[in-house]
Amino acid sequence: MVRENVSDLMAFIAVAQEGSFTRAAVRLGVSQPALSKTIRTLEERLGLRLLSRTTRSVAPTEAGERLLRSIEPHFAGIEGSLSALTELRDKPSGIVRITATQHAADTVMWPRLSKVMLNYPDITVELVSDEGLANIVSERFDAGVRVGEYVEKDMIAVRIGPAMRQAIVASPGYFKERPAPKHPEELTGHRCINLRRVTRGGYFPWEFEKRGREINVRVEGQLAVSSLELARRAALDGLGVAYLPDDMVQDDLAKKRLVRVLEDWCEPFPGYHLYYPSSRQHAPAFAVVLEALRFRG
Repeated sequence: MVRENVSDLMAFIAVAQEGSFTRAAVRLGVSQPALSKTIRTLEERLGLRLLSRTTRSVAPTEAGERLLRSIEPHFAGIEGSLSALTELRDKPSGIVRITATQHAADTVMWPRLSKVMLNYPDITVELVSDEGLANIVSERFDAGVRVGEYVEKDMIAVRIGPAMRQAIVASPGYFKERPAPKHPEELTGHRCINLRRVTRGGYFPWEFEKRGREINVRVEGQLAVSSLELARRAALDGLGVAYLPDDMVQDDLAKKRLVRVLEDWCEPFPGYHLYYPSSRQHAPAFAVVLEALRFRG
């Protein structure tokens, strides 16, 4: 009954405002006979004549005027609220929470996220640096970032960066005191700077590949850190061999502050991907962030 009343009242407002069944029918997208029947049904239900019809015009009766004054502001308010919601769709707002490694945040994400926030002042981004790669579902993140080969199969993954390579580096002074390794397994005889898993414990393995042959090496050393930048600085200070993203040490290599070894064992691998649960419905703000981060290279 309520649904029928609303539909009939909207039809009555349209006819009263247009002063014509023909124009009101066009506005509502219905036929003129169907609109006339709707108004007759409303009048019969109320037991009042709401519209005065002549061959030239249609106008509200006294009862119709009173009804129009009573309900018109309410329907106008509803239309205004719906328009406001449409504006929210056109101007996305809300909080988007993403967890990523510091390297991914610095090199891939920040240059694009800063533009999103400048262009969409109603979007708030929470970018949490986490080398341990948190569980995004249990910790209520909208998405996470990790290299493509480590994204779980039940997640949707969107590529946000180019392919990557690792670099095995140490200071020139370090290699003056000991021979450079020729094979990954020889790293067990070196002081290596470990990267600690913050959330899961233990150290990240050093992964190598050459012509389809894969080797994981568990290295040891005097120092373990939870930051790639600290590992780089430790290598610069001569404290050992570091396992770092290639792009992070290019300047150091060019200026010969660091020396690279085992380059032929460091083949490219899938770069950073944004991942999120396939079952989750995301707000427009997340869609804006996702499109901004999507890799188009």
